[in-house]
Amino acid sequence: MRMRGWRAGILMSWLVPGLLTGCGMEMQSNPGFALDASQATEHILELRRRPVATKRPIVVLAGYLDPGFGGTSLAARLRRTVTDPNQVISIAFFTEKDFDACREKVIRQVEAAFPSRDPDFTTEVDVIGISMGGIVARHAARDLPDGGKRLKIARLFTMGAPHRGAKLAGLPTLDRKQIDMREGSAFLESLNADPTSMDFEIVAYARLGDTIVGVENTAPPGMNPWWLPNEPLVAAHVAVASDVRIVADIIQRLRGDVPFTVGEPIPPPGTKQSATASE
Repeated sequence: MRMRGWRAGILMSWLVPGLLTGCGMEMQSNPGFALDASQATEHILELRRRPVATKRPIVVLAGYLDPGFGGTSLAARLRRTVTDPNQVISIAFFTEKDFDACREKVIRQVEAAFPSRDPDFTTEVDVIGISMGGIVARHAARDLPDGGKRLKIARLFTMGAPHRGAKLAGLPTLDRKQIDMREGSAFLESLNADPTSMDFEIVAYARLGDTIVGVENTAPPGMNPWWLPNEPLVAAHVAVASDVRIVADIIQRLRGDVPFTVGEPIPPPGTKQSATASE
């Protein structure tokens, strides 16, 4: 697929800083998420030998400027742990111009894969949102003034999602999605003030050293992410969807098994305690 010049320029403006400065070597450990990559890999291989039926369909939403590689790869990994691979789909947003178009695509493709007779909601699904995919999911679940079907989410798992904005979104651009991912944007202010964008279980994950989004932005207001130290020589944000530690914990939760995360998520190092939703 040939990439238009403006898209290539935007992609490089996000990708290069992530590769050059996002390869964090921070080794702070999270006592609530004490899992290393080798343990996670071994566990995922064991789960592939014991696939289970999904509790509900699983939808993987790809990140910003991803033609679908990240989402497709993660969905393929998940399919090998379930008895019916058709219950896992992935959706990318490379050509969608704004978040409303992303929302429409999600609902359209979920309806096509898992039809619902409910006039207000899609079939209930579990969603994994990679980076921007996390806020696409929340927007698709909102009750908007103009009505229309909403994505019915049981659980939302986000990986490095810019719930409170993305640091690099402030770079010059004409791209509507990037503008709306800026910290303090009208879109994010509206999203985070809307209870219908959060009236389901949300589990946020992040890696330290994320200079594209910023680890402090990777959970909705009032929440902390389950953070992990980044792996050496790996781009903290760009490669978050392939972090086997995060993937293993999500699979445990999808299966209804005991997760590797313990207790409540704590603030990432160097950040203040997140305000509670009641404050």
